[in-house]
Amino acid sequence: MRRLVKGVVLLGTVASLASAQDAAPKRKAARFRWTSTAPVVLPRSDAEHPVVAVKDPSIVFANGKYHVFMTTAGAKGWGLAYASFRRWEDAPAAPLTYLDRSPIGPGYRAAPQVFFFAPQKRWYMVFQGGDPLYSTTTNIDDPMSWSAPKPFFAAVPDVVKGKDGNATWLDFWVICDDTRCHLFNTGDNGRLYRSETALADFPRGFGKTEVVLEDARDRLFEASMTYRVAGTPSYVTMVEAIGPRGRYFRAWTSDRLDGGWKPLADSLADPFAGSANVAYPGGRWTLDVSHGEMIRAGNDQHLTLDPCRPLRFLYQGVDPKSAGMDYLMLPYRLGLLTATAPNPLSAMCRARPEGGGKRR
Repeated sequence: MRRLVKGVVLLGTVASLASAQDAAPKRKAARFRWTSTAPVVLPRSDAEHPVVAVKDPSIVFANGKYHVFMTTAGAKGWGLAYASFRRWEDAPAAPLTYLDRSPIGPGYRAAPQVFFFAPQKRWYMVFQGGDPLYSTTTNIDDPMSWSAPKPFFAAVPDVVKGKDGNATWLDFWVICDDTRCHLFNTGDNGRLYRSETALADFPRGFGKTEVVLEDARDRLFEASMTYRVAGTPSYVTMVEAIGPRGRYFRAWTSDRLDGGWKPLADSLADPFAGSANVAYPGGRWTLDVSHGEMIRAGNDQHLTLDPCRPLRFLYQGVDPKSAGMDYLMLPYRLGLLTATAPNPLSAMCRARPEGGGKRR
């Protein structure tokens, strides 16, 4: 989710110059394969919120239902909203609750990430308000219970400042291992950053901010997400890129959150998810697989994916006919991807202990 932009911003489908590697990829079958629904979460306006788009979803399953937090966009700017439903069939009719009516308040809020921080028995919402902010609640079923935002950092780390001295960070993402919590972010500048703090100190104490991946701007753009792969020593991270036929995600793996990242599916021809490897049985409604979140095996701070279950990914897409519109007015919707074939993550599947968990 980029910062608020004035004027016209063209979509990557028509405006971005792909790198030489992406412009003429080697012919190679993508190892991930997906099928997409039509849009399943839709914008809903009211008198105070004339929204045209829903974007940047974070999704958790708790208390028997899905909870989706998202960015809204429209004539009055960016904001946050919430929807819940028990079945995916019910998602298109789910009402939106606008979180500017909660203690989160009005103003620039975007790109949420939600998880349950088990050591404190408290839900956290991480989002951008210029700098990284967080709110908390003990009751995820009550969208009006989120606390007023607080900052993670007392000062902007020098490493994320641009040549003009201003911060270039956005799309903040927190994941924890057994001893530390790690905050990842992108900057629309070809860099993925990581900061850390002790698990016992969270949400305070973030520091040691460093660049962990670097590439051409369009090949490492924004919207990173990082997960632990259940039953393995592996983590997987995905970052959105811009290609000649829309946004897509590249992926890397590592055996530790502060370790080096190795390519998993990192090219235009062999992406994690994008135009090259998504089928649309009901008709293609977007060329983009853009900012979203995987559906996790649990909802705590470990952000676990189960490789023994089909992967699912709630993502944002937009009608390619809208290219050239003001970025704030692009009619984004949320669709759901489901993996349809064996892939590099499903290959990591290990036998479950007997009685290990129900499918959702």
